[in-house]
Amino acid sequence: MMRDSVIFKIENDIAVLRLCNPPVNALGASVRKALIEAAKAISGADVKAVVLFGYGRCFSAGADISEFGIEPPAGTPTLPETIAAIEDLKVPVVAALHGFAFGGALELAVGAHYRIAAAGTKLGLPEVDIGIIPGAGGTQRLPRLIGMKAAVDMVANGTRIDAARGHDLGLIDEVSETDSFEAAAIAYAMHLVAEGAGPRPTSKREDRLESASEAMALLDEIRTSIAKKAKGRVAPLRALDALAAATGGDFAAGMATERAIFLELRDGTEARAMRHLFKAERAAQKIDDAPTEPPAEIHKAGVVGFGTMGQGIALVLARAGVQVTAVEIDPARLEAGLASLKKGLQDRVDRGRMSPQQMQAELDLINGTTAMSGLAEADLVIEAALENMDVKTDIFRSLDGICKPGAILATNTSSLDLDTIAAATTRPDNVAGAHFFAPAQVMKLLEIVRGSATSGATAAALMALAKRIGKVGVVVGNAFGFVGNRMYHRYTWQAYFLLQEGALPSDVDAAMQDFGFPLGCLAVGDISGLDVAWQVRKAQRAAGDVDPDAPYPVVADRICEKGWFGRKTGRGWYSYADGKPAADAEVAALIEAVSAELGIERRAISADEIRERCLFALINEGARLLGTGIAVRPGDIDVVWRYGYGFPLWRGGPMFMADEIGMQDVLATLQRLEAAYGPAFTPAPLIAARAAAGKTTLVD
Repeated sequence: MMRDSVIFKIENDIAVLRLCNPPVNALGASVRKALIEAAKAISGADVKAVVLFGYGRCFSAGADISEFGIEPPAGTPTLPETIAAIEDLKVPVVAALHGFAFGGALELAVGAHYRIAAAGTKLGLPEVDIGIIPGAGGTQRLPRLIGMKAAVDMVANGTRIDAARGHDLGLIDEVSETDSFEAAAIAYAMHLVAEGAGPRPTSKREDRLESASEAMALLDEIRTSIAKKAKGRVAPLRALDALAAATGGDFAAGMATERAIFLELRDGTEARAMRHLFKAERAAQKIDDAPTEPPAEIHKAGVVGFGTMGQGIALVLARAGVQVTAVEIDPARLEAGLASLKKGLQDRVDRGRMSPQQMQAELDLINGTTAMSGLAEADLVIEAALENMDVKTDIFRSLDGICKPGAILATNTSSLDLDTIAAATTRPDNVAGAHFFAPAQVMKLLEIVRGSATSGATAAALMALAKRIGKVGVVVGNAFGFVGNRMYHRYTWQAYFLLQEGALPSDVDAAMQDFGFPLGCLAVGDISGLDVAWQVRKAQRAAGDVDPDAPYPVVADRICEKGWFGRKTGRGWYSYADGKPAADAEVAALIEAVSAELGIERRAISADEIRERCLFALINEGARLLGTGIAVRPGDIDVVWRYGYGFPLWRGGPMFMADEIGMQDVLATLQRLEAAYGPAFTPAPLIAARAAAGKTTLVD
């Protein structure tokens, strides 16, 4: 029979419970209530064992994240209460795991008395990835099963393991290799009954748990490395505090400590930020005017321009099974591109990151030609040529006459006007931006740029492709630099101004790394090539996107005029004599000379000022893009910054930060910065309007 979201039946004295809450059997309120009711029914029935399954493709993905922060109906049991009811049953309870069991689902499994898993089942307690810790006994029961060292890895690092590793650790009692997992799990339960095995509450086990002194010494040793890796995060360190509570031998006290820490973190900024990004990433996939029918799958694609970016795009497509035709008009450049592509793949083979068979499979899907006519049958063509409007419009004019009707024509431009490019064709509705981030085969973001005529069908097809190739797609509007780069230029310009006023490159980068970025923007510039941003600044001036009366980052032009473009020239904001970045006295001298040229008296600049100016430049420009509709949702901006620029996950993104600060305080800070540093901080109209209306957030 069905008890809400749990199927319950008794066969041959074995009670079978099946979690049934598609698509991933989340342990929401209805499931918890049904499990409690089933446990009561089992207590009064003549059964000899219980087997707990998951319906469909998995055991369970764990707690229902949509319930966080929402008060459940009165009388709804918590997950700890539900697991305790299962653990307290007086007959053996077997958790039968398949697919995956994550978070609260694994806590439920360790609350059972025995565990059997289908081969390949994935197991984990990834709560730290959303800013919390296990809150239903995971930090207290898991060390009792696998010891403190392994528990730390799963709880504080969020490490996932498979069933075989779980068996080695003692988490899984039996791994089933059979095709009929359900039959194997029931047979295992019957075997336990035949052997006279009784209940085995994990909460009462201590055989795998180190002594209190050993466990605490281990936790103290690990804390330093966790703190260094956490870079200001709270959850991993608080996970260690919860694990420490398992060492005293008092399970109830340990559970109370775990629950208090869980609730503290659940309602904290870090967890809210991570939940925000989790939801924002999914919301970004929604395209209001997308057709109801799914887009046709892309089988054949073309890439025009086979330099570094073109090679990366071709690889990404080939890895998703798309047949790729690469076009380079110059035969020598085409051969060089194919050779570079092969060399890069061979390097991965040599390092053991892919097999020779995988390499050949990818190469077999990529062919090169010097003739644009080779793209006649392509479902999609992505142009990755020079960042020059004349070059791009010529290419699109040719593609318009060659490609079949309905083919999508996409440009990888990072800043140029999409409508001008689309105007070179007779099919502007099929033209869009597909802005990959370098290196394309590594970076997860794909900005899908819509021009004034880009159809919802075209945008939806590119969004489906993004998912297929393992990218996070975000639809943005057509403006210079779109969303990501437009904001990035405001951010880097503040970094340049800080250099002119008294900071050195290492000061700026260290301040932003302390905030949580993997690298500061000046080090990133050296990697990507300072000449790239230099060309963008020239284009910005030509497009009238630079106020001639506003401060200008002269120092950034001066370093490029020296030919110091970063790693590729051996010197940029840092020198690279041995391949590693190092402070450079000549660069420091150039920066100081520019300050003198501009009549600026250099001063000491704090890390707090660096962070405030860089971050509020981001917030302000993001609000401008939101107010003009270039960005559809605040969360879209945060997703762009998370996956395109490494904005720290636990801080949510610049728009989330703005909402956390509140519009009145954001406005006051921008007004103060505007008075001190000029029009770069003139408050965006959206911020001013929201603050005037008494609103705390950017949108309702």
